[in-house]
Amino acid sequence: MTVAAPRPPLTPAADALDVLAREGHAVVDAATLAALCAVRLTDLLAWRPRWDDLPADRYLRDGGRYRQRRHSCFVVDGDAVRQVPHRPHWQSLEYNALHGGIERHFEPMAAAWTAEPAWQRLLRGLAACATRLRGAQPWYVEAHPFRITTAGGIGRPTPEGAHRDGVDFVAVILVARQGIKGGETRVFDADGPKGLRFTLDEPFSALLLDDARVIHESTPIQPIDAAHEGHRDTLVLTYRAGGFQGA
Repeated sequence: MTVAAPRPPLTPAADALDVLAREGHAVVDAATLAALCAVRLTDLLAWRPRWDDLPADRYLRDGGRYRQRRHSCFVVDGDAVRQVPHRPHWQSLEYNALHGGIERHFEPMAAAWTAEPAWQRLLRGLAACATRLRGAQPWYVEAHPFRITTAGGIGRPTPEGAHRDGVDFVAVILVARQGIKGGETRVFDADGPKGLRFTLDEPFSALLLDDARVIHESTPIQPIDAAHEGHRDTLVLTYRAGGFQGA
């Protein structure tokens, strides 16, 4: 018998930045994410069909065909949000032993999406979290809309395992779960045994992470009904001081 993961330990909007700084992570519901970013929740929810238009990830070294994604990059400097020329995604082997050390070229997000005022507000609002951790400065942001499917019977949200991303701040936003089981979120102190586990299920609830202090992963997903493919959609936003990661 499978034991369900605990419900997410939600943090109120008024306490989110303090909890993030103190604990190295905070979990917020959709209304709190919207409040933190001064965006209407209806505007965030309107993005959900965009996950139906994600190309396949051609770089999975485990031979899987379960991940679809796009990738775009931005600089947030105070109130200014600027999209930079399209560039590959790169991580070192230190942070991604499975897919690190190579340039991965993904299709960009739609220009109509990234030009939306709600998108700009989301990036600015989450930049305040990074600033709370490291101080005010320009933030180099990489945006990753992901869909993990059960096309091969199982899908792996984090095939590299428990990891850090090599940045300063990470927001993992759950967008949708359809026809799946699994996909449990796990967060651990990078230097100790303390950790927690839970399952995000509300659209646009989010896990906020101090990437230097914690490691994180999501467990594999399987279809509830083997005859029907399921999926898990997320939006991952990483914030890094000083520049984008690169070889």
